[in-house]
Amino acid sequence: MLDDCSLEIRGGDKLALVGPSGSGKSLLMRALAMLDPLDEGTIHWRGERVMGSGVPVFRARVVYLHQRPPLAGGSVEDELRRPFSFTCHRDKRFDRERVIDWLSVLERDESFLAKQVRDLSGGEAQITALLRAIQLDPSILLLDEATSALDKRTTQLVESLVADWWNLHSDGRATMWVSHDRDQIARVSNGVIEISGGKTTCMSS
Repeated sequence: MLDDCSLEIRGGDKLALVGPSGSGKSLLMRALAMLDPLDEGTIHWRGERVMGSGVPVFRARVVYLHQRPPLAGGSVEDELRRPFSFTCHRDKRFDRERVIDWLSVLERDESFLAKQVRDLSGGEAQITALLRAIQLDPSILLLDEATSALDKRTTQLVESLVADWWNLHSDGRATMWVSHDRDQIARVSNGVIEISGGKTTCMSS
């Protein structure tokens, strides 16, 4: 349960959300992405309360990545193309070459796109979910232990890819990472928020 929890995320933020297991980190992230209903409180986007018909638009701008991402099936490329069939993303197009460039950064080649989702390892599923998210260019990317199944080398490649993606529009994008790795937190964040007992505290920025 979250109680008296208040925070502001601005363009240019690279935040880390820390706290003990069971403190509500995932609950807060899901609430921020409006994936779970709020019993109390409100979420505002650019000064306006998010409600009603504004919720789908908001969800297109704020994307949550779980450490065990749900994938629908088919090939990796099928999975990456799927979001563009949704109404909120129909003004965008799947850019295969862009994805291949990102795979190169992650030391994978084009053949990764042909892999079947059912055959992916946990780490490969996390890579697929990350690519699925950043190709949509959200304003806020919430990463909930999104590299937990990756080895050290691939984790740092993912961090570099996310940083490069953020840097392209750093004034209009923000990231928030949940991680139990203090070294990772130091690498990916310019501010730390601690959650404990359902309350949030800004520790540094």
